[in-house]
Amino acid sequence: MKALGIVFSNIHDTNLPELVRMRTLASIPFGGRYRLIDFALSNMVNSGIDKVGVITKRNYRSLMDHVGSGKDWDLARKDGGLIILPPFGDRDSDGLYNSRLEALKSITGFLGHCDEDYVVMTDCDNVCRINYYDVIEYHRISKADITLVYRKGMPEEDNAVVIDTDADGRVTNLKYERKSEGEKQIFANIYVMKRSLLMNLIMDSLASNYTHFTTDLLVSNLKAMRIMGYEHKGYFAAITSMQSYYERNMDLLVEKNRHELFGDRSVFTKIRDSVPTKYGASAVVKNSLIADGCVIEGTVENSVIFRGVKVARGSVVKNSVLMQDTVLGENVTMNCMITDKDVVVRDRRVLSGSENHPFYIPKGSMI
Repeated sequence: MKALGIVFSNIHDTNLPELVRMRTLASIPFGGRYRLIDFALSNMVNSGIDKVGVITKRNYRSLMDHVGSGKDWDLARKDGGLIILPPFGDRDSDGLYNSRLEALKSITGFLGHCDEDYVVMTDCDNVCRINYYDVIEYHRISKADITLVYRKGMPEEDNAVVIDTDADGRVTNLKYERKSEGEKQIFANIYVMKRSLLMNLIMDSLASNYTHFTTDLLVSNLKAMRIMGYEHKGYFAAITSMQSYYERNMDLLVEKNRHELFGDRSVFTKIRDSVPTKYGASAVVKNSLIADGCVIEGTVENSVIFRGVKVARGSVVKNSVLMQDTVLGENVTMNCMITDKDVVVRDRRVLSGSENHPFYIPKGSMI
């Protein structure tokens, strides 16, 4: 039972325009040492999927620098492994797709040359731990044409796709809903189907001039096909806005969330061989995640600190996310902040956002 993995690296770029100005959504840093794509790739590898195609669109230099040959995920292989699928343009298009279906149309040649029985498709902005082998097995036993993974929770953004299922787990409706308080079955943008079926759906969409995978293909085939829902239980983080990016990083300060996300299954990432973090005599650290290669001489509370960050003497950082190689001078005060990579904050600066509106400093800025 061989499966092919497909990861969409740019589908929801418009949700985080600040963070994707100089990178793709897949390469956004998360959790102190990871990139968002690490979770998608690790789930694939841990589920026995050893051939993964990553569909790109633009700004993917940092993504290619991060994943490289795929060796850090054991995907540097002669047969299969990691395949980057850049935009493909022809006389009818420039290759810059605007939807999931258009992205799939651009890789029909790649899909046609694969020999795997099943395809697992996922977005890269879903941070979770899931065993795709279990999903494929459910798909096979339930005799589904398509299986959609969902989670139970409250829609945290407008236009969330909500799934209705019957007593047997068959999907009876797919609809967009606005942000609400009630618990729903929220589609996790993870699909499982046979590769041959995916190819047929793409060909049908070309003949019918369809553009949207969910509304044009899934909704229109709810009765004609057996589309099943598979519930994901456990921690799930959807990165849909700057606010949710901040909150999901803060989630990792809770031990229960860390255990559900990492547990006994490894999350692989690019190895950098940094030195251990150095804590000065005046350092105070409380309830924080701090990666290696840092120098902490001030106070850090309730924060996520990435590799190579320097916090000088007298500085206080609270409720913040500091990305790689951020440097804080002496007597700096920060609260509810997000700093991108290579930010420098000079001595005696006071910067503050709020939990409902964290303040963001762009990459390479000097304050």
